[in-house]
Amino acid sequence: MQNFDNLIGGEWRAGAGYSPNVNPSNLSDVIGQYTQGDASHVDAAVAAATAAFPAWATGSVQARSDALDKIGNEILARKEELGTLLAREEGKTKAEGIGEAARAGYIFKFFAGECLRLSGELLPSVRPGIGVEITREPVGVVGLITPWNFPIAIPAWKIAPALAFGNCVVLKPADLVPGSAWALSEIISRSGIPAGVFNLVMGRGSVIGNALVNHPGIHAISFTGSVGVGRNIAVQCVTNHKKVQLEMGGKNPQVVLDDADLAQAVELSVQSAFYSTGQRCTASSRLIVTEGIYPKFIAAMKERMAKIKVGNALAQGTDMGPVSSKSQLDQDMEYVAIGKSEGATLAAGGELLKLETDGYYMSPALFSESAAAMRINKEEIFGPVASVIRVKNYEEALATANDTEFGLSAGIATTSLKYATHFKRHSQAGMVMVNLPTAGVDYHVPFGGRKGSSYGPREQGRYAQEFFTTVKTAYTLA
Repeated sequence: MQNFDNLIGGEWRAGAGYSPNVNPSNLSDVIGQYTQGDASHVDAAVAAATAAFPAWATGSVQARSDALDKIGNEILARKEELGTLLAREEGKTKAEGIGEAARAGYIFKFFAGECLRLSGELLPSVRPGIGVEITREPVGVVGLITPWNFPIAIPAWKIAPALAFGNCVVLKPADLVPGSAWALSEIISRSGIPAGVFNLVMGRGSVIGNALVNHPGIHAISFTGSVGVGRNIAVQCVTNHKKVQLEMGGKNPQVVLDDADLAQAVELSVQSAFYSTGQRCTASSRLIVTEGIYPKFIAAMKERMAKIKVGNALAQGTDMGPVSSKSQLDQDMEYVAIGKSEGATLAAGGELLKLETDGYYMSPALFSESAAAMRINKEEIFGPVASVIRVKNYEEALATANDTEFGLSAGIATTSLKYATHFKRHSQAGMVMVNLPTAGVDYHVPFGGRKGSSYGPREQGRYAQEFFTTVKTAYTLA
């Protein structure tokens, strides 16, 4: 069994011990043993990053661009290998894993270009004979804490802009799925980036994450994960005067109006709710359907869901892989029980499955006759469990869609330009989809939400500079 170590100051260093990385599709398959760091490893990584920062922050932007482009090229060249590893450790299908790996490669190539596009302003002062120059500079040493559901794409969309804009990085990936982050780190280690600019520290979130958030040498924290942990991080960062960026939960609505194309609405709802095993912060778990199309929608959803093949993530023809962990599977099944107890009708699925290999398998669950006030429609489940809420008309659909503490993504299925336009403007979400799944987003545009879903500047695209740089205003007497 191969051991995988942390990357600190350009060297691979073992932690206090090792933890197995187990395939959720086949619990007898151990991918490798990944080291468990502690606070001393965070100290060493921050020290290495701090030492590397001055030269990296003021060095050649061409060198930065070349390194990021090289990383992106290698990821793309190895996307099938990396995507297979991702599917093996996280449980999404191999096709989804390969797609995610490719996305990571394109993210690095995009930010290779952004290295050369960082702009400023040159303005006249209101005082004669004085010039004003407004520039952006790197924040410093940043701590990146990433989740288990997108184990290569989310690290990529945090690491790439951090490096592009001259910051040094300490990455703490999710302890459940360290393999993809380690593989990405190994590629970065051979890109020509100086030792200490990028560091990887694996281990428990309660240990490594807490040490990063409270370390005086860390200037900013970018976190993607649960709402509870995110809120605690926000409090600690504000207390310690650190810049903070949070991407947290979602309870995303998919509205289906009477005038929608039924086949299209069903397909995008199935993709939004159940693909990637529903383990996406942008997944739609609330399907809000107007009463005219409601009976046909339920019948069509049940027919379409019967065709979803649940199976080993690496097997050809699998549409939905396993849940990523035992604890997550237990939570999903608990919410199925909650939905029943609240009076919703389990229209399809929601059962544990025994397949050829021992894994965390369940059939996708659909509740009908649910009410907006039910827990299954208020709380984030983060699994293949969706519920349908019947509403009278568009106005009630919009009000129901917005009736949530979250605001990440929202969708509408309609052939009406009037309703589509109104929904785009009045949906209280950071990202809105018209006749598209709520879970599909591009790498070159901003990602983020409102209300309890996000806090701080947006991620991805040109908007990433808002978090990973700080603005300086300089005056010069002519």
